[in-house]
Amino acid sequence: MKSKFLKYNADKVELWLFVSMLLVAAMIILGGATRLTNSGLSITEWAPIKGILPPLNNQSWVSEFEKYKLIPEFLAEHSDMDLSGFKTIYFWEWSHRQLGRIIGLVYAIPLIIFIISKKIQKEKIFNFVGVLLLICMQGIIGWWMVSSGLENDRIDVSQYRLATHLGVAFIILACLFWLWKNQKERWPEISKKNSLTRYTKILTLLVYLQIILGAFVAGLKAGRTYNTWPLMDGDFVPRGYMRLDPYWKNIFENISAVQFNHRTLAYIIVLLTIWVFIISKNNKKVRRALIGFKLLLLVQVSLGVFVILTVDVLWLALVHQFSAIILWLSIVNITRLARIK
Repeated sequence: MKSKFLKYNADKVELWLFVSMLLVAAMIILGGATRLTNSGLSITEWAPIKGILPPLNNQSWVSEFEKYKLIPEFLAEHSDMDLSGFKTIYFWEWSHRQLGRIIGLVYAIPLIIFIISKKIQKEKIFNFVGVLLLICMQGIIGWWMVSSGLENDRIDVSQYRLATHLGVAFIILACLFWLWKNQKERWPEISKKNSLTRYTKILTLLVYLQIILGAFVAGLKAGRTYNTWPLMDGDFVPRGYMRLDPYWKNIFENISAVQFNHRTLAYIIVLLTIWVFIISKNNKKVRRALIGFKLLLLVQVSLGVFVILTVDVLWLALVHQFSAIILWLSIVNITRLARIK
């Protein structure tokens, strides 16, 4: 009887982690839609409490619209927008922020209950609380990102801050997935480091770096140029690849370099995946997971090519982002499997 009760409690923790993970994944997709619809600067104030409710009458809508008219983006990209159009982009951004609030509550409230009722092992509490701190920090980073598009005559958010915001979101997603798998499998024992764990870590870092590079592509709208493949307007290395000075700026601010680096890293990841598959012959679990990862990788690369060829079509770009989430969870799972005895 006691074992069944403990299992039931553990299942509730699993469900909570799984729901939290799904919400974060939805948040990433919604964030991508907000960016691609050019809606991210429609709300010009943070207002974490007051902003829970959208404008409730016409006067409030007009007031919000007038605030939006004062920022550079309106004059540069939406100068012909009417109130109806503003409501559309406003609701994209409002929904994104609202989902962020929901994630915070869905994670924090059960966490407090589970800690008080001792349904989470004492030695594991720090792992769970650490994720809560990341979620709270992500809200602050989100406003830090948005504020960059409201100052210094910018018409878009800083690609550096966008990459930070997306990067933290994927870290939160990975942490939730790792905790969920551990809770589901009753916290299995970790093995000693070996060559396979080192290579899976490297592969995971490269996939994460590719996600960050994707954020720079998005932030600079680099997907709307060089819309050919496999060459970039007839060249393997695009003209002007190192045109900025100092040279390091090309990695983050040169559209040609940013897109080329994103493409090239995809090829490197494909080759490293093949190598990791070869050396994982003695670990059947990892090898099976790598087969799935290779298929997902093929889909993701193909989607990336189609996004380029179709000049960043909204629905296709969102599918590409969703595929990145699945690919990321797949490689995190492989890294975890490589460490389990």
